[in-house]
Amino acid sequence: MRRIDIFDTTLRDGEQSAGINLNTAEKLEIARQLEKFGATIIEAGFPASSPGDFEAVQRIANLVKNSTVTGLARAMKSDIDTSWEALRGAEQPHLHIFLATSPIHMQYKLQKTPDQVVDIAVEAVKYARKNFPLVQWSAEDGFRSDPEFLVRIINKVIAAGATTINIPDTVGYATPQEYGALFKYIKENVTGIDKVKLSAHCHDDLGLAVANSIAAIENGADQVEGTINGIGERAGNAALEEIAVALHIRKDIYGFETGINLKEIKRTSQLVSQLTGVVVQPNKAIVGKNAFAHESGIHQDGMLKNRETYEIITPELIGETTAPLALGKHSGRHAFKDRAITMGFDLSEDKLNEAFVEFKKLADRKKEISEDDLYVLFTDRQIQHTDALIYKLETIQVQYGTTNVPTATISATVPSGETVTVATTGAGSVEAIFNTLELLVQGEVHILDYRVTSISKGRDALGEAVVNLSFNGQVSIGRDVAQDVLEASAKAYLNAINRQLINANVRVKEVSK
Repeated sequence: MRRIDIFDTTLRDGEQSAGINLNTAEKLEIARQLEKFGATIIEAGFPASSPGDFEAVQRIANLVKNSTVTGLARAMKSDIDTSWEALRGAEQPHLHIFLATSPIHMQYKLQKTPDQVVDIAVEAVKYARKNFPLVQWSAEDGFRSDPEFLVRIINKVIAAGATTINIPDTVGYATPQEYGALFKYIKENVTGIDKVKLSAHCHDDLGLAVANSIAAIENGADQVEGTINGIGERAGNAALEEIAVALHIRKDIYGFETGINLKEIKRTSQLVSQLTGVVVQPNKAIVGKNAFAHESGIHQDGMLKNRETYEIITPELIGETTAPLALGKHSGRHAFKDRAITMGFDLSEDKLNEAFVEFKKLADRKKEISEDDLYVLFTDRQIQHTDALIYKLETIQVQYGTTNVPTATISATVPSGETVTVATTGAGSVEAIFNTLELLVQGEVHILDYRVTSISKGRDALGEAVVNLSFNGQVSIGRDVAQDVLEASAKAYLNAINRQLINANVRVKEVSK
């Protein structure tokens, strides 16, 4: 079967989703998991966009060995130089250059003539090839570009040394028939196209990203680009887990294979969802919590007789197996460590000990610890939360009654190291907490989004809070987990503030250098 490369852009295009703000440690953890997932190429970020992105790309390039690591760059020498500094330590340095080619983008955004755009693209690819052995060139808004102009500019950039050509449907406008036809046209008309990789990158504005990606493969694409859970700008990108499973389940029709480790799909989806704060919709294909749920009596009867009556994909295929017995307060360290290994976590002894202490605390309050609870415990230990010591919640007390004004009293450690206690009121318990915390951090805070979800089942389940806020005009997202959702909400608020302060400190240090 023909091999299709998988280009994962969760850490670049996916992080451009509104409200997502990953720190370097979280990006490294996702990159490790994407390597286990089997991504051929991991787009780690846009090195020239910020010091934080540069650091993340550099560290991922030095860490990942079994996937190719790339970074995005504009067709500018400064971007290419910065990307080389970030990627030079990679096993196989790879650069992704983009330049718009559609009439509307050339006229209004670039304000360049087609001839000028061709010259810029050629010069950028030639310059990049001085250092990078692999250079991917993307025609931004490629689908809405003139096909003859596309052929002309692709001919030129291939001659200049491009090793991959990407034709994105940047605004999600294409239909499968049209997008497939464009790839067929390029395959038939571009000189030397068989000597380079041809790639597809689809957005989901009309809900056609996965279908368009498969249509491109059917018409000659050697690589598809997308994100885990389909996250990304606007309506998102093609969901890689959907493409991988579709090609596997219908290999009788498609005859393609991706090299993706399908058993890592569920874990990869969970990790991305938890660290980005973007909840997977229940009816999401492949990884939604209802993807293998059968409520109808007729469906349940059929499933009991033969699973294939209503299930074309098994949970086991994507790594969602029947959960083992839950651990409890009498479970020992050995069983705890064994479960961490079984779930795919590689924790140091120190981190394992920290997780075990938190596990025992939780087990004293909760009868049984579920697989979902353990996933949160292990993930939080695996991610280095260096921001936890800026503002740290010590105690929280909320007074509430239907006839009383809700009041929150909070004690927290502040950046100076001292413990401060503040209190104020609000229309409800959560507003009282947020109003009190705003007094604590002494800045202008606006809550943009707030969400609380249950980690597992039962009245004693852990609750995860996600707070998206702006602090002194800068947007940040925070998350945290606790059995008490009010405590989780306060911690998530401070997590968002801490993230922004950490990023500000990084920027100050970079400028001082």
